[in-house]
Amino acid sequence: MTALPTLAPANGQDCCEPTGQPALGAEEAKRKAMVFKALADPNRLRLLSMVKAESSGESCVCDLTEPLGLGQPTVSHHLKILVDAGLLHREKRGTWAYYSLVPGALDGVAGILAKL
Repeated sequence: MTALPTLAPANGQDCCEPTGQPALGAEEAKRKAMVFKALADPNRLRLLSMVKAESSGESCVCDLTEPLGLGQPTVSHHLKILVDAGLLHREKRGTWAYYSLVPGALDGVAGILAKL
């Protein structure tokens, strides 16, 4: 059996200089990760797709529960995450909430990836 060689620790002269600030700051990365976290759930992707596909441009939460096979509180929770991520807009009318796609939100998601 042969022993692996031991590497000596690098000193300051053996390493290259940092290139500067990272292209994406910590707070900006946190905000953008929130969008991708919202999109990482299959039920939320389906909800976003259903709202986007609606001919009127908006969907009532009452119309989104049955297609997913989930209860209203669970669907509302998923919708809240999409709203918090800036992907959907929520408008309360009486006892129901209506959701619509934030204009340019999906283009913004594509732009996040393009700018990395």
